[in-house]
Amino acid sequence: MRTIVPLLQHVPLFQELAQDDLFGIAPLFTEKHVKKGKILFVEGDAGEELFLIASGVVKIYRVDNDKEVTLALFREGDFFGEMSLIRSGQTRSATAETMETSTLYVLNRTAFTAFMEKSPRLCLKLLETTMQRLRHANDQIYDLTFLGVRSRILKMMLRLSEQHGTRTPEGLLINVKLTHQELANMVGTVRESVTKVLQELLDDGRIHIDKKLITLKDPEALRKELR
Repeated sequence: MRTIVPLLQHVPLFQELAQDDLFGIAPLFTEKHVKKGKILFVEGDAGEELFLIASGVVKIYRVDNDKEVTLALFREGDFFGEMSLIRSGQTRSATAETMETSTLYVLNRTAFTAFMEKSPRLCLKLLETTMQRLRHANDQIYDLTFLGVRSRILKMMLRLSEQHGTRTPEGLLINVKLTHQELANMVGTVRESVTKVLQELLDDGRIHIDKKLITLKDPEALRKELR
């Protein structure tokens, strides 16, 4: 599976591997094409696979009292499900669903463990990734506890622009289509509150929205408001 090697070279978990190691691990992945709205796994499922995104967008979320809370969005070059590679029998802590038609590469735990025994560097990178995502989860808990709705929305848009942003003449485009409800699910509020804040930002000329794509015209001004 030589076609996956260029993708692996840009994935933080694998990019520091030697060329021979990349060609060694590439055949261990299986390719999977899925449509929009496909549930890849559900919270509580047994987890034995890591997913790498070649194209498309996947959201990770939990449901509490029939309310969906989005924990993360992943797109091309991102991976998820890594916790299942660390410990056998680990259950999924959230649900994963495609937001677009997606192409994924799947790596099962047995194959990964055998390869990791030959590559201590890969084990270290997996640990680093786990710690970074734990820190991100702690930041989300802080935001939900101490920040108001407007601040949570601003901070989430800035975070999304850092993760999925593309520079355009108008500003920094968040290259993921989001409905008001999806953004509300990410910041722990209701759709009406998101609509109100976005309209205020539109009226002030701070953002531009076209076909569910949000552009931050002056990200630094939004950061200053949060200080």
